[in-house]
Amino acid sequence: MDVLGIDIGGTGIKGAPVDTRDGSLLAERHRIPTPDPATPAAVADIVADMVRHFGWTGPVGATVPARVQHGLVRTAANIHDQWIDTQVDRLFSDATGCSVTVLNDADAAGLASMRFGAGSGLDGIVFFITVGTGIGSAMFYDQKLIPNTELGHLRLKGGSAEDYASNRVRREKDLSWKKWARRFQKYLDRIEFLFAPDAIIIGGGISRPMKVAKYWDYLSTQAALIPAELENEAGIIGAAAAAAR
Repeated sequence: MDVLGIDIGGTGIKGAPVDTRDGSLLAERHRIPTPDPATPAAVADIVADMVRHFGWTGPVGATVPARVQHGLVRTAANIHDQWIDTQVDRLFSDATGCSVTVLNDADAAGLASMRFGAGSGLDGIVFFITVGTGIGSAMFYDQKLIPNTELGHLRLKGGSAEDYASNRVRREKDLSWKKWARRFQKYLDRIEFLFAPDAIIIGGGISRPMKVAKYWDYLSTQAALIPAELENEAGIIGAAAAAAR
């Protein structure tokens, strides 16, 4: 089944049609800058532009950086406050004329990884942790998504984990990769203490091979620790996969 996947981020909105049988992109990825302010109405206009760009009339999957329950946005930690209580699937469907499925961005990236990437074939409890401006999480049990975990907001060192161990914090504090890894190790320790996962997949910008080489040897977990494979396309692929279900 072919589905248009759209990944809505803080600086860019990216999309491409996806063959959900194998996770391949069917056209070159298209990127449009995220509007400022990124209100629901402004983002819906960009989603409609993305649909028009591809001349798309079929199903659409989209991500948002928030908790989404049955198409309703519940949180706005990293997006405009106007998103709270927005029925986002209906908003995007009205804007595009297409059937639109919407889910949390980390959940989408995790779905892509479990179906087509590093998590393929992994059973038991698996966490997909995406590290960038914040920390996102997706939890799976025997390949089934348990949505909206938002474990980047676990309490760590007196605050939110993503304010202590995200890649944004590494850059802002000019931390060496070794010093940052010590912080991120504390986060991984907390995840293992609470959930005892069988595997942890690390995604986001820090999963690129050139970056993995700089910090991987400083991390240690009881769970299998695995770098993600799909990088920047994971959100698009996962959004499409969710809409194909």
